[in-house]
Amino acid sequence: MQIHPHSEFNHNRDRREQGLQILLDRLVKTMQRDELVRQTTNQLRESLQVDRVVLYYFYNQWEGQVTFESLSSQEFSILGSTGPDDCFNNEYAALYLAGRVKAIADIELEPIESCHRDFLRNLQVRANLVVPIVIPRGLWGLLVAHYCQGPHDWSPSDIEMMQTGAQTLATDRNILES
Repeated sequence: MQIHPHSEFNHNRDRREQGLQILLDRLVKTMQRDELVRQTTNQLRESLQVDRVVLYYFYNQWEGQVTFESLSSQEFSILGSTGPDDCFNNEYAALYLAGRVKAIADIELEPIESCHRDFLRNLQVRANLVVPIVIPRGLWGLLVAHYCQGPHDWSPSDIEMMQTGAQTLATDRNILES
């Protein structure tokens, strides 16, 4: 039996290189996904002329946070916000999973749960448009537009624009694989 001392070394190096390549591929996909989300939220905010467009990403069953935002002014930042624990439940999740779009022209006049109204007030929201991002595995996130400075009536074209943005994100292969 002949011993090849370098074969184990080469095998370990190959595994290490393979691991690094997998890591690099994931990093590139994440950067591409992030750039798509950034472009989409920026385009929507500019087109809709709103104060804020955010991506609320679900990292767990109905638990999530704002992971991206496009702002008209830095004072409207809510990056990292997690939402009200007791307001978003399975009932709401099921509605969004089924494609629900929620347009609120004025949170002060809309018949919504008080915890939801308080939550929106704390975020400086006066008008709210929420569109689901649904992928084959389920509800991936919510694309949300906010008017913070006053009420706003959402037009059918506003809603269609947000749905197109959500569909763009939902069909991107980098999101589907993440």
